[in-house]
Amino acid sequence: MNFNSKKINYLFLLAITVLISYFLFLLIPTITKAQQINDLQSQIEAQKNKINELQQQQKIYQDKIDQVRKQAVSLKNQITILDNQIAKIKTGIAEKEEQIKETELSIQDLQLKIEDQYKQIDTRKIQLTSLLQLINQNDNKNSLEIILLNGNVSDFLDQAKYLENLQSSLQDNLEKMKLIKEGLEGQKQNLEGQKQTLSNLQQDLISQKNELSTTKLAKTNLLSETRGAEWKFQALLADAVSEQKKAETEIANAEAAIRKKMSEQKQKEMLAKLEEGGGPLVLSWPVPEDVITSSFHDPDYPFKSLIGEHPAVDIRAAYGTAIRAPAAGYVAKVHDGGMGYSYIMLIHRDGISTVYGHVSAIFVNEGDYVQRGNVIGRTGGTPGTPGAGRFCTGPHLHFEVRLNGVPINPLSYLV
Repeated sequence: MNFNSKKINYLFLLAITVLISYFLFLLIPTITKAQQINDLQSQIEAQKNKINELQQQQKIYQDKIDQVRKQAVSLKNQITILDNQIAKIKTGIAEKEEQIKETELSIQDLQLKIEDQYKQIDTRKIQLTSLLQLINQNDNKNSLEIILLNGNVSDFLDQAKYLENLQSSLQDNLEKMKLIKEGLEGQKQNLEGQKQTLSNLQQDLISQKNELSTTKLAKTNLLSETRGAEWKFQALLADAVSEQKKAETEIANAEAAIRKKMSEQKQKEMLAKLEEGGGPLVLSWPVPEDVITSSFHDPDYPFKSLIGEHPAVDIRAAYGTAIRAPAAGYVAKVHDGGMGYSYIMLIHRDGISTVYGHVSAIFVNEGDYVQRGNVIGRTGGTPGTPGAGRFCTGPHLHFEVRLNGVPINPLSYLV
């Protein structure tokens, strides 16, 4: 083997030594980071177990609530329901706090993985630089020159094989770097998703804390108004049922009156405003779409035996949320019940009308024309506040849809 061949082999060994030294330099922080990731994974798994236990506890409280709701409506049962609701909400708050911790740990885990992938990319770049330098040194010599320098064909073939291996290693590194970069983009998207999840959980936590406050207030008001007496509770219940039935009659009469008016001299003018381009009528959500706390004809509706099926969906909404007209219509009825039950009713085309209950503020008058999206009032439902009525346990919007005067499932029309 001549001097030049020895020189090339020396350079090759030197390059390998440099790369190995660099990898060893990176190895210690990589091992440390891997341990950190393993620790985070263990913590995340522990959080998931805590969350699962809290969810099981909430189910137990809900089962108790469901059992009591099947019994006769009484002060004792109502207090039991409220106590279990309070316990369930507290457990839900604890669950949300654990979910927030889990999400924060997941964010840390993703950030470490992203850092690790950036490190891998830097390593690959150094490898590629070294390989390109070695390939460039050999590419600057033609085949005849290499044979003359090496002295024989065997050394030339060794050199050619060496060059082939370098080029293969270069291609392998390029492909691996491409995969690492693709994985990095995926991890970045996951990180953004986890940050959004964290933000949503923090908002949910605030909502649940507000719900806990209003449920505690509902219990306090109930005990205050009844002074713990069953007869007083039954008297208040009878008043609430009477108020609800009166509202039902007023709503039916108001709808009949305005539809009669629309069929008379102003029919064309009024109907023209309601057309909105024709086609099947669809309704926008009157408040931002959130949780349905009580469904249409809800089997667990507590006053089902007294006033019949629940004719609406109850949509969770923070106290004072703007109520927007879900379609063009006329205001058929507004009722300000003071500290009692307050509501608004709109008439739309195609025999559809809508009712908004437990409102805390009314911004329209009977006979007004409203367009889709116009604010007609504000939500209520917080115990002891204007418009909520008796036995309301939290802020929400009672939303009815009626077809030719008969309540139907609002979810069939909402988009």
